[in-house]
Amino acid sequence: MSTDPAPNPHATAEQVEAARHDAKLANVLYHDWEAGSYDEKWSISYDERCITYAADRFRLVAGDTGWPYGRALELGSGTGFFLLNLMQAGVATRGSVTDLSPGMVGAALRNAEHLGLDVDGRVADAERIPYDDATFDLVVGHAVLHHIPDVELALREVLRVLKPGGRFVFAGEPTRIGDAYARRLGALTWKATTTLTKLPPLQGWRRPQTELDESSRAAALEAVVDIHVFDPAELEDTARRAGAMDARVVTEEFSAAMLGWPVRTFEAAVPPGKLGMRWAMFAYRSWQRLSWLDENVLSRVVPRAWFYNALVTGIKGGPVG
Repeated sequence: MSTDPAPNPHATAEQVEAARHDAKLANVLYHDWEAGSYDEKWSISYDERCITYAADRFRLVAGDTGWPYGRALELGSGTGFFLLNLMQAGVATRGSVTDLSPGMVGAALRNAEHLGLDVDGRVADAERIPYDDATFDLVVGHAVLHHIPDVELALREVLRVLKPGGRFVFAGEPTRIGDAYARRLGALTWKATTTLTKLPPLQGWRRPQTELDESSRAAALEAVVDIHVFDPAELEDTARRAGAMDARVVTEEFSAAMLGWPVRTFEAAVPPGKLGMRWAMFAYRSWQRLSWLDENVLSRVVPRAWFYNALVTGIKGGPVG
């Protein structure tokens, strides 16, 4: 029988206030709060679009040799976006999901069951991973390191549970410069959208005020759970200090991030379903084109620290059994 705690999707005002001074509590409350709508909010799917996205992120930083890995662990799995899509792409054959949020672990396991994937799950702290030494062939995460108070300690734990020769890959981590312009663009988009939709001709595009207020409270918690931003060189150094071999950081999304953050913010500010599939495909295709521009042109002239996303990989040393 599972001993994991039950999710708490309706935090009290007192809990929210306490979370402002406790990053781990904030992570639990925020992600339990978001678990039921997280996939919709971030346009997450488990079809070819996100399978390709996840595999491309993995391939960008770690290549495609060694596939399939045997058993893979995802830290801070959320609803399972990264690991489940990597498994569907053939990167790993068996998976384990962990998250501080019981709601997110439950959502990830439901998604895995729906997809017919061999996945188990635990509520877990990334600084104290509840698995034995040398259990996994691969450890992955997406947009998780910036939530962890002690990143170096977490990476030491990752290397502990990896088998010798095993690899870790973390993607979707905000750079210091990228986070600054992304947050500014998001805040401007939110203010413009929520202001303009007060006008009578545009009120059909406005979410109910109660939903906007709830989003604002979630955003307040989000500001607490986002602990770190990263300089690529410093993140490489952190991985090396933790004991990783062949530590490497690459970055992506410059012009694509300048489109992506306003688009995601706009989508969150209008009623669900209002924009439709044509908008979704426009946004996705535009992001694809700008990502191509970033990878093939701008990466040659723009410093890597200016790109929004950092991806880090490393290998556990020792004799391979």
